[in-house]
Amino acid sequence: MTREVVVHPDAGVLAHATAQRLALAALDAQSVRPEVHVVLTGGRIGTRVVEQLAASELLAALDLTGLHLWWGDERFEPTGSDERNDTAVLGALRDAGVPDANVHVVPGPDVVGSPEEAGQRYAAELARFAPDGAQVPSFDVLVLGVGPDGHVASLFPGHEALGATGATVGVHGSPKPPPERVSLTLPAIDAARRVWLVASGAEKADAVAAGLASDDLPCGRVHGTAETLWLLDVEASAAAAR
Repeated sequence: MTREVVVHPDAGVLAHATAQRLALAALDAQSVRPEVHVVLTGGRIGTRVVEQLAASELLAALDLTGLHLWWGDERFEPTGSDERNDTAVLGALRDAGVPDANVHVVPGPDVVGSPEEAGQRYAAELARFAPDGAQVPSFDVLVLGVGPDGHVASLFPGHEALGATGATVGVHGSPKPPPERVSLTLPAIDAARRVWLVASGAEKADAVAAGLASDDLPCGRVHGTAETLWLLDVEASAAAAR
């Protein structure tokens, strides 16, 4: 699968352009099928993308009852915790008119007893929307952040979670706090039509360069069935450009 790279001047332009690209991809998908499935990511740039998506005028052209939003990973923290990926953006999505039932969140420790149980609940929700014989929905776009160590979702270099084969995996001992998380697996990510890796900042540059050059890091192992797109700002692209 060919990897395409798009470089934007700075993080603000990157977030806005990615949100617009995401809205257009959803519009294109909804022109041929009523349900559209998009996987979101957290982190600094991921949160900005979702906020920009919620504010996009293009969202008004979508049938939001058919737009389903998922998360590539979630910290195993209580509902409403500032540590969770979803907390910062749920209000913006609700204000934009996305039905609460269409924003599929991962349960936290206030709902279930362990990351494994949370993963099982989330996997069951994914399976409800999956085509026959599949574990996950036909994701139209799956957005991933890239960590300075090359991790994507909550799949970290050298961690046993990289070998999981179900739809989801409970993660313990994450090298980045908090230590307990739930993540989509590599097979679930690779089932998406389009996988977009979004990275900004100089601290991501070495991981981006390594991910583009080989599959040694998790960010270099993921790919979409139709498209693999790296969306970067100038700082994150610097090492790859050398």
